[in-house]
Amino acid sequence: MNDTTKRYHHGDLRRALLDTAMEMLGEDNGWQFTLRELSRRAGVSHTASYKHFPDKAALLAELALLGFERLRAALLAARPSPPATIRDEFLEMSRAYVRFGASHPNLYQLTFSADARASMNARLNDGAAAALDVLIELIARGQGEGWLRTREVREQAAAGWAQLHGLVLLTIDGLLNSDTVGPDVSDAALEVLLEGLEVGRTRPRGEP
Repeated sequence: MNDTTKRYHHGDLRRALLDTAMEMLGEDNGWQFTLRELSRRAGVSHTASYKHFPDKAALLAELALLGFERLRAALLAARPSPPATIRDEFLEMSRAYVRFGASHPNLYQLTFSADARASMNARLNDGAAAALDVLIELIARGQGEGWLRTREVREQAAAGWAQLHGLVLLTIDGLLNSDTVGPDVSDAALEVLLEGLEVGRTRPRGEP
């Protein structure tokens, strides 16, 4: 009897299936596996898996929810200790976002994919909002301390998230390399983003 079957007999089949699916997600084929393959890999019957995930869309939604939870945890863990300036906190959390996506490319891409949303799982929207709330809270503090321009917080958060998401996808695709865009392009892009958000940091037109 393998470890997965032991967990199943203790009523933890759902967790065993998610753990196995997460392992398969990290492999070359991403989330192209079937529920039948997942059940076989987990060491349980095909019908047993349907008790927890009626179809593959439901499983992918749960994996994406875990992706948002892990992304949020990575952002919170990146907060400097002892507390530094909000600017330093913004940069560290932004770097953590890019590192997370680049280190878990299949999970990251699934988390934001249409496949993950096929089951119309409302909890997935809550997970996305919880991850974005980390950035929203930071921007709100930045505005409150006079560091960031006073604008709609969610507009600034959307701009920041869009740039971070783009940096992750370009990194995953191997396009952010020194030969094409120069060294330290990720940090340079974050600096450009901050110049547009910070009070008094906009460069005059025509200035290099």
